[in-house]
This record gives sequence, structure tokens and C-alpha cells, in this order.
Amino acid sequence: MARLFFALWPDAAARAALGRLAAEVSSRTGGRPVAAAKLHLTLVFLGEVDPARIPALASAAQGVAAEAFDLALDRLGAFARARVAWAGCERPPEKLLAMQAQLERRVRDAGFAPDDRPYAAHLTLARRARAPLAPERVDPVTWRVATFALVESVPGEGTYRTLAEWALEPEKTKGRA
Repeated sequence: MARLFFALWPDAAARAALGRLAAEVSSRTGGRPVAAAKLHLTLVFLGEVDPARIPALASAAQGVAAEAFDLALDRLGAFARARVAWAGCERPPEKLLAMQAQLERRVRDAGFAPDDRPYAAHLTLARRARAPLAPERVDPVTWRVATFALVESVPGEGTYRTLAEWALEPEKTKGRA
């Protein structure tokens, strides 16, 4: 079985800024920072999937029609029960929410059962937090989202492997008639 999810990967500048933020947050919470190379924003978590079904996932993702957009992570928060500190959006972009909903719907229509929890756009910065982290606004870390990926969490290695990646459509400009 393969442990799979769809995700957005920050560009190099955003990844570096988020890596610094992860170090700061982990020192404040007594948690373990997520390595910069592993920082991602999950779109749809699938869990354990038979590798033979990966082509069906790729086919579902191929049909997603969404425009590229700018994503700004401008707040910190925590999931206390999970002992996780995260960066998220005060107001998630409509293009992100629409793309995520479309992808999740296509995955369900293809016969998969992704996580049932309501979608909460966030990027995990620290795990095993021992102290609480109150919600707060931070200087935005922004990147242009132009692709999304199907990713495997490699057991025993603690690494992620991108299995496939899809480009989003360039932003359409509104022309005059």
C-alpha cells in the first residue's frame, strides 16, 4: 500500500521563509520543526491506497480545471489534540477552495474515500508541540501556485516522493468587448 495525498509545494523563497517560521514556532511550542523540504499544503489526504489504483487517481486529477493563483499564509494556529502548529490563511483564496473542492469531488467520483474532515487550508510547521500556540497574524508568506502534485509519503524514510504533477491554467484576463 502507498500512503498518498495531493498537495501544493511552496516555491524556493516561500519554502525558505516557512522554514524559518517553522524553526521559530517549534522553539515557542517545544515541538519538532518540519524540514523545509517537506513543507507542503495538503489539498486531499487519501491515506493508504493500492499502488495499482494510482493511474485512476492521476486520471481524476488530470481533469481538474483551475486557474493559477497567489497563496498568502498570514496566520499561525494549532491543532491542540494533534499537537501540531501550522500556518494558514485568514481568508483562503476562492481559487484554492474551488480547486480543492473540484479535486476532492473527482477523487470521490473515481471511487476513493479521502479524509472526511472539512477542508482547512494549512501548512504544518511543527509536530509534537508541548506548549499551546494561540492564533496570531504574521507577515504573509506568499507564492504563486501554478501546479499541484500527487505525493507519496515513503514509509521508513520520512520523505515524500512526487508521483505526478499537474499545471494549473494561467490566470485569465478579462478582455473588453
